[in-house]
Amino acid sequence: MNKWFMSGLIALACVFGVYLLATALPEKEPAADKEPAFAVPDRAVDAEASEQIYRALCISCHGDQLQGGVGPALAQVGSSMTKEQLYETIKKGKRGMPAFENRLTEDEIITIATWLASHE
Repeated sequence: MNKWFMSGLIALACVFGVYLLATALPEKEPAADKEPAFAVPDRAVDAEASEQIYRALCISCHGDQLQGGVGPALAQVGSSMTKEQLYETIKKGKRGMPAFENRLTEDEIITIATWLASHE
């Protein structure tokens, strides 16, 4: 009888422990739903400056016509990513893409993010 009583208490404690864990854990928000922390200011597209930056730093991976290669195609990237998402990707890098926050100024990152966002 004692053996059954102790087994029941242990089972009850386990169920109670699982309940406490399930209710105490914070809910995670999906990463895709997170809004970028920085809002890229609205400005006119500076194609000349953007193309200079692109030729200097991006062409080797994304191709001379934004067709892709080592990196993904960017010819219609504005239809799938916002300026803010492009800004964050350029600044911080993503997957195999390096971060450019130490190689480009804030203004240059905004310039090329705005230009790429215009490619729909």
